[in-house]
Amino acid sequence: MEPFVTLRSTAVVLPLENVDTDQIIPARFLKTTNRLGLGNELFADWRYDATGSPRPDFVLNRPEAKAAQLLVAGRNFGCGSSREHAPWALLGFGFRAVVSSEFADIFRNNALGNGLLPVTLSEPVVERVGALIASNPGAQFTIDLESRTFTLPGGERFDFPVDPFARHCMLQGVDQLGYLAAMEPDIAAFERARAGAL
Repeated sequence: MEPFVTLRSTAVVLPLENVDTDQIIPARFLKTTNRLGLGNELFADWRYDATGSPRPDFVLNRPEAKAAQLLVAGRNFGCGSSREHAPWALLGFGFRAVVSSEFADIFRNNALGNGLLPVTLSEPVVERVGALIASNPGAQFTIDLESRTFTLPGGERFDFPVDPFARHCMLQGVDQLGYLAAMEPDIAAFERARAGAL
């Protein structure tokens, strides 16, 4: 997993509420246990028409989406069934973070466990971010995970919450298994001491 410390990026807006995981990555793409290529299927039913051609009016098919690593979404993003494929698809497209006023709990946990940062901001702030992007698609936003701040192009900062353990793992670029694996010498030393005390 790639460490996440600071992200400075343009953003794209998907201003829809209650976007569920089946819309993020439709169920027909869940047969794989490999995350490679899932970015091509992100929002597949919205991005492509019946012939498989990109819909030019969909936000991810616009030129400004190509370099954006930040998705600004509507309230209750990631609701529905639990599937790690949803953050895999978002990461595969190139997003490193999603901003919303509300995330579904299971999606938030899956995202954090896979290196995608869910940034929760108040509804008025999310609306301001959307308005800034509408007036200037090239606007750059900064996310600092160390200080847990989201900064607008003009310098105004907003704090956001994040689970401390997930934050530590993301800053280090390890998942939960990697965190435990790094503790192996301490675990082995504990077991040796324990065995000697028996």
